[in-house]
Amino acid sequence: MSKKVLIVQGHPNKDSLSSRIAATYKEGAEAGGAEVLEIIVKDLNFNPILFLGYKRKEKLEDDILASQKKIEWADHLVFIYPNWWGTYPALFKGFIDKALWPGFAFQYRKDSSGIDKLLKGKSARVIVTMDTPLWYYNIIQGRPGHRAIKGATLKFCGINPVKFFTLTPVRNASEKTISKWLNKVYQLGLNII
Repeated sequence: MSKKVLIVQGHPNKDSLSSRIAATYKEGAEAGGAEVLEIIVKDLNFNPILFLGYKRKEKLEDDILASQKKIEWADHLVFIYPNWWGTYPALFKGFIDKALWPGFAFQYRKDSSGIDKLLKGKSARVIVTMDTPLWYYNIIQGRPGHRAIKGATLKFCGINPVKFFTLTPVRNASEKTISKWLNKVYQLGLNII
């Protein structure tokens, strides 16, 4: 049975390295026999701000509901975005806030501080581009975005394992370096590792 893969491209600029990464991962995954769906966050019609937090009563937007169906369908989720100010772009964060809604991705237990993780059985690959040197991001900054998306978001919802591929520094990367990164991305898609 083929693996069902969902690629979520979270860069707000469609003409970005993140878009090239998404296309390359898709190509590799399809070459490896996977079924692939995509979400381009920039193309979705939704308000990324939770003015009332999770107390909001109105219905989620149609594009968010469609995104949730894709997340339900997938065995393996691939999140691709740039690291901005240590984490991820606001639009991508707003997508996560809406798509991983209580009752869909996790559920608070009644009369308890516990939660039920509703996305168990799924794995994830997170591909992050950044300019910060990796050693500085890891040691000095403490990996804030990686820790947030892995522990406070994906694992919180039951998605495990969560693996990373970090491309840095991208700002002045040569086309030769980018080609090496894209070859690695293709292999990650081909082998779903």
